[in-house]
Amino acid sequence: IFSIGSCATFVPRTSSPAPASSATARPQVEFKPSQGDFTLELYPDKSPKTVANFLEYVRDGFYSGTVFHRVIKGFLVQGGIYDLDLEQRRTRPAIPDEADNGLSNLRGTVAAARAPEVPRSATSQFFINMVDNRRLDFVSKQNGLTWGYAVFGKVIKGMDVIDKIAALPTIPLGPFSGDVPKPLVVIQDAKVITDTPPAKTSSAAPPARAASTAAKPGKD
Repeated sequence: IFSIGSCATFVPRTSSPAPASSATARPQVEFKPSQGDFTLELYPDKSPKTVANFLEYVRDGFYSGTVFHRVIKGFLVQGGIYDLDLEQRRTRPAIPDEADNGLSNLRGTVAAARAPEVPRSATSQFFINMVDNRRLDFVSKQNGLTWGYAVFGKVIKGMDVIDKIAALPTIPLGPFSGDVPKPLVVIQDAKVITDTPPAKTSSAAPPARAASTAAKPGKD
């Protein structure tokens, strides 16, 4: 479960990621949940370990049959580990946290979910930001609450589908006291649709981080 706490004001980085080139291809992944399709563009140049981990789960077919188990309107949509019975699937070991990559948790970005106080605990779960959640950005490596959440991609097609999911009513169900969408949103398929950079006119630039006062979430 994501938890919120306070921390210090972040001093922003001034550099923005360079446009994708053939040397830094941005893979695209298409998701087919029960509410409609959406496409993510990933940033391996900024979050290499997180992207590699995510793509391995996609190529293994791990996400097919999982659900978006956590929906909070005006905050996020989260999924990537629970099946239709709201039982956790077995994951690979956790990966390093790349939240200090200069990217911000802006609307439409996708980030790795993790336990609130344990930065190196991300596995298969991810969340999509419904608004600009700069409070979830990296502040420092002092502790899990200041570490932030690693952005590794962005929705480039089908954000209306994510908005539709976020607007669903929620109920307590299974191990959760609330925030489970009704009906359950099932990911029917997820696949890599390109490992080459899209045309510059359609490529979404990674969101540069802006100044913020931070607060934090984590993993179920």
